[in-house]
Amino acid sequence: MKGEPSFFGQILVAIAIITMAGLTGFITGQKLQISNSISASGQVESISNNESTLPDSNSESVSIDKVNTKKVIVGDIEMAYKTFGRGEPIILISGSGKVMDVWPSHFLNELAKSHKVTIFDNRGVGNSTEGTKPFSVRQFANDTVGLMNALGIQKADVLGFSMGSFVAQQLVITYPEKINRLVLYGSSCGGHEGIPQNPKVISILTDFVNNRTKDASAFLEVTFPLQWIKENPNFLESIPKTSETILSSTVKKQFEINEHWLSTYWSGICDLLQKVTKPSLIITGIEDEAVPSGNSLILVDKIPGSWLVQIEGAGHGLMYQYPKTFTEIVETFLNVSETIR
Repeated sequence: MKGEPSFFGQILVAIAIITMAGLTGFITGQKLQISNSISASGQVESISNNESTLPDSNSESVSIDKVNTKKVIVGDIEMAYKTFGRGEPIILISGSGKVMDVWPSHFLNELAKSHKVTIFDNRGVGNSTEGTKPFSVRQFANDTVGLMNALGIQKADVLGFSMGSFVAQQLVITYPEKINRLVLYGSSCGGHEGIPQNPKVISILTDFVNNRTKDASAFLEVTFPLQWIKENPNFLESIPKTSETILSSTVKKQFEINEHWLSTYWSGICDLLQKVTKPSLIITGIEDEAVPSGNSLILVDKIPGSWLVQIEGAGHGLMYQYPKTFTEIVETFLNVSETIR
């Protein structure tokens, strides 16, 4: 299996230039191709990724489990967080069922070279208390801003994954003054305009949430493409391990929030995103089943001037499948958008 091409960084710079010009382009194999059409949203359609070798965890310079966990009172909860690195602040918002220690180590290490990174446990997760307020995307956005205020962070880049991307959208709508640049990974703006999950996927996730030992393999196939799992049978060894835990009751609450957001029986916030003025990147795996990748097209159409990168052969867990590629895309966006904001 081939490793990631060394020229990928240069290609991403080319993508950034294309995006700034408002052209629609895509990478196929080792060639950058540009269509003749003009795109008002400046979207990048897809990237064929040959990266297959995950970084050696022993070579990483930051060991997240050795970074001190700190706690601060945010409203009705005690919130656990970690900070590391130097530079402009960036806040990472985790998906449902995720503790802060499971972000890919390669991604965190590279970000920390030019950013002060803050990761945290959402309420009821890991070392953060549950509090008394009901779980909701809006409440999680309030919690995130509360953490920023407690840490003296006036404004930050924000990256949200899955449920965290729903929170990031609510954050940029409710607290636009707190956001510098926005990255939405594995995302949807929800509601009747969104593309809902396949009923089979909902069934698998429901079974997993209600009985987490029932069919773990089916759950993994919702997160990662089956072909990739077959080609990388030992991939779980590369995903960071943690001693943090999540109560099954918390997982169920987060699952209900996700399913509500992705359902079509509410209005969603798609139309509200037209007000977003922050540089924004939407990134998705084309084979994402947990949050159908077609939602990324809706997002890039709604957020003025936003970027879209779709990774071929990647699913919802693309940052674990292709950590180097994911990292370079995010860093290129942050570096290039910094010059035009």
